[in-house]
Amino acid sequence: MSLFKSASLVSLWTLASRLTGLVRELLIAAAFGASALTDAFNVAFRIPNLLRRLFAEGAFSQAFVPVLAATRQQQGDAATRELIDRVATVLAAALLVTSVLGVLAAPVLVWAMAAGLRQTPHGFEVAVTLTRWMFPYIGFMSLVAFSAGILNTWKRFAVPAATPVLLNVAMIAAAGWGAPWLQQQGVEPIYALAGGVMLGGVLQLALQVPALARLGLLPRVRLSGAGLRQGWQHPGTRRILTLMAPALLGVGVAQISLLINTQIASHLGPGSVSWLTYADRLMEFPTALLGVALGVVLLPQLAAAQAADDAVRYSELLDWGLRWVVLLAVPSAVGLLTLAEPLVAVLYHYGAFTVHDVRQTALALMGYGVGLLGLIGVKVLAPGYYARQDIRTPVRIAVVVLLCTQALNVALVPLLDHAGLALAIGLGALLNAGWLLVGLRRCGAYRPQPGWPRFLLQVALAATLLAAALLWVQQALPWLDGALRLRRAAWLLGVMVAAVVLYFGVLAASGLPLRRFVRK
Repeated sequence: MSLFKSASLVSLWTLASRLTGLVRELLIAAAFGASALTDAFNVAFRIPNLLRRLFAEGAFSQAFVPVLAATRQQQGDAATRELIDRVATVLAAALLVTSVLGVLAAPVLVWAMAAGLRQTPHGFEVAVTLTRWMFPYIGFMSLVAFSAGILNTWKRFAVPAATPVLLNVAMIAAAGWGAPWLQQQGVEPIYALAGGVMLGGVLQLALQVPALARLGLLPRVRLSGAGLRQGWQHPGTRRILTLMAPALLGVGVAQISLLINTQIASHLGPGSVSWLTYADRLMEFPTALLGVALGVVLLPQLAAAQAADDAVRYSELLDWGLRWVVLLAVPSAVGLLTLAEPLVAVLYHYGAFTVHDVRQTALALMGYGVGLLGLIGVKVLAPGYYARQDIRTPVRIAVVVLLCTQALNVALVPLLDHAGLALAIGLGALLNAGWLLVGLRRCGAYRPQPGWPRFLLQVALAATLLAAALLWVQQALPWLDGALRLRRAAWLLGVMVAAVVLYFGVLAASGLPLRRFVRK
């Protein structure tokens, strides 16, 4: 399967995940609005998600996939299966201990994440209870990330890309049916969402098992003393742990930034955490569809090229990924900046979600939109380092970017409130991506292919015309009129289709060979 087809497959499943995730968010927004209780849920859900990104999809995946790909390339399938068994044993033991400690330490974790919730004591208590119910979710998702790393290395991209849909389906059921049922029983309905999260974790892991079994790669976990010793002593495990140390710091820097931002937002008043969360969900559409899909497909390919000492293919893979980033991230950023309020209004302006909530969420979305190119670019550039088993360089860059982001918070939050937090993240992402690119160029790992200046001019021309058209549309229609729900949705759909036609039409008219991108 070609890189384009693989990336498209991941993107399609990611689109399904984001669409079902959007339905989930719509139900939550309509049922609960932006309140102290939604802040409590978002904080509680963010705690296991933070650790998942830190350990599972973050440091662990960055270290595990390159070692797994190199082992398969250099030592064969038998050695690779042994590596999988040993790593699974160590991972399962670590997750069991982490889950128990997390449940016990829930009050401390909530306080560390969002001490401002104490302004509403009931909200703080709800956040602690929700954290205890949802914390074991990290165990399920870490094992899902482990399985996904194996399947992606074997170029089985569909199942890992499809699993997030199950979480959204479970939470939709919880919001649509579980919450009203709990309310009838006299129980706080927000607790239904915790049940949906845990059910989603179980379903996602269950979907991975048959896919691994068909490949003969279902891990054999041995939690006995001898099994754990063999796991810890295996050279592959030791190599992964060695790579994880700097990776934990690198991913931890991003999560520390998120922690600080959540802490700041919790002190800005009720609704601030939720406004940022709703904006973040919309920003994740292009980030996941483009950045995550490209990163998932490129990392095993880059690691294999590096293991085979094929510098030419390695550079060509990065060049292909970066061109796709520019081609698709630039118009996406234009859309977020010019249509922020229409997007939020069409998707969230129902039930308890007010016009004020729309405007505040739109401001945060525009802040994220400024840095969208960087947020997506990092997803392609960072794997360029991980594939070379160089995790220290991205870590050093991430530490400096964290300091810069917090300096921006000091300057922007007093002026823009919660939107300043989003803008600081966007500007930090641009700095991060630019620095990673310069590093790959300086070490000679990436050598741009011919045609970049013309390509950038063509994209800039198409994006400028697109921005002008979308600005007119944003001002011409009554997007905040809640009585026009279906009409607003039809307008937005028509605008999006017209925007795609306009953008790619201008590119084609300027002579950009789009088929060349697809053939890779």
